[in-house]
Amino acid sequence: MAADPPYFEEAQAAGRVVVTDHPKFELDAYIANYRGKTRIHRLHHIGTHSTQLYLEALTAAVTEAKRGKDVRLYEAMVFAFREIVPEDPRATLDILWVDRTTKEVKLETDRLELELKGYKNNLIKESIRMGCEDLGRHYHLIGDFTNAIKAYSKERESVQTPAHVAIMNMHLMHVSIDQGNWLSVQSSVQKLRSLPGSGSGGEIDSAQPKLAAAMGLAQMATGSYKDAALSFLGADPRMLQAKLDDPNDPDAYNEIITPNDIAVYGGLCALASMDRHELQTRVLDNSNFRNYLELEPHIRRAISFFVASKYSACLQVLESYRADYLLDLYLHRHVAEIYFRVRSKAIVQYFIPFSCVTLAALATAFNTDEATIVRTLVDMIGNGSLDARIDLQKRVLLAKQVDDRREVHEGALAMAKDYERTLQLRLLRMEIIHAGLEVKPPVAKDVMSMGALTGPRGGPPSMAGDVFMDMEAKGKGKSTRSGSLFS
Repeated sequence: MAADPPYFEEAQAAGRVVVTDHPKFELDAYIANYRGKTRIHRLHHIGTHSTQLYLEALTAAVTEAKRGKDVRLYEAMVFAFREIVPEDPRATLDILWVDRTTKEVKLETDRLELELKGYKNNLIKESIRMGCEDLGRHYHLIGDFTNAIKAYSKERESVQTPAHVAIMNMHLMHVSIDQGNWLSVQSSVQKLRSLPGSGSGGEIDSAQPKLAAAMGLAQMATGSYKDAALSFLGADPRMLQAKLDDPNDPDAYNEIITPNDIAVYGGLCALASMDRHELQTRVLDNSNFRNYLELEPHIRRAISFFVASKYSACLQVLESYRADYLLDLYLHRHVAEIYFRVRSKAIVQYFIPFSCVTLAALATAFNTDEATIVRTLVDMIGNGSLDARIDLQKRVLLAKQVDDRREVHEGALAMAKDYERTLQLRLLRMEIIHAGLEVKPPVAKDVMSMGALTGPRGGPPSMAGDVFMDMEAKGKGKSTRSGSLFS
């Protein structure tokens, strides 16, 4: 067996992910489910991370890139190929193709810009909208994402119906996903969901699975696993009926994601963020998501094992697919964190009935070695997810002993001290008032006039009003205080 290229040794030394195990999928069958730029990006990711599939993946990536018009993407694929296998003749840049495609792209760009300029001179909004859309699609195909977003954004000035707004935002969402601008993706999804006619069964509702998938990807990319899980779980199953080999199928979204990906992403995010009750009610009992889980039965098995408290079996299933997940374009950055969260929740649930567990028993229960379980426990105790301590001398995990009797006594003493202080403050106030030491606020002249005009029945009691009326009553020789200024 030939040795691995030095590239992977250097990548591993630099801390990058290198997958040495062979994944469970066949590359040709796997990549056939995708189209567009995501197909090339996924092949590039597999080629630069897998010691088993790098040659096959990079060869396919160069071939796919050469079929399109994105010159910079083709050059990036050839450069990656050359960096890993410099002696391979397929890692040579086709200068003739680059020059020819560059000229064709420039001619096409000039033609579309000239057409758009003519449409603007004619002041026909629909023509301007279509011209902006064609130009944006062209820029997207050649990999110029900045100008693609500008072209699609200019279309906003000429849209006339909610359907046109929806199409524009779908294009912006697609470009933002390829660009990796996840905040813009979430913004586009929110705008689409708030359009008039949403929820009435129209074109916007038919795109619901795409919106759920895009929002789930954006939330997963930002580490919001609970929100991402809810987005994926809410995806309508109509995407399952799409023909992946038909680019004109409106339900197909394999230029970004496939139904299998929704099952995997949704299931793993749910495992990382939900408890057993939520996993049962929101995932396993979810009639819509159950259709997606049928495409990836191992995800369903892992969730079922976790719900049934069979944590070792659940982790075994996840570990057997680790290589596949590390070679996924969107999931590979989150595999370590998701696995850590699943293992942490399992350890917490396993440890609840015990006050003391040996590290050997924990390692056996979770199908790992003691060194790994100790590192996991240290991380969990450090981030506060596990309230326990490790005795490395006796090789045991000890739960923190809580003296409930002492806690009750301390709470009662604290409450008694609080009551005592409150009582002392109230007695002090009573003594101050009794001694006439209370400082009263000054009385303003306008308040005196209001009190005199309104009287005790016309508003709140006023000392100034009462004094004023007493003075008036004495001046008229009356003994009552209820006199009026005009009596």
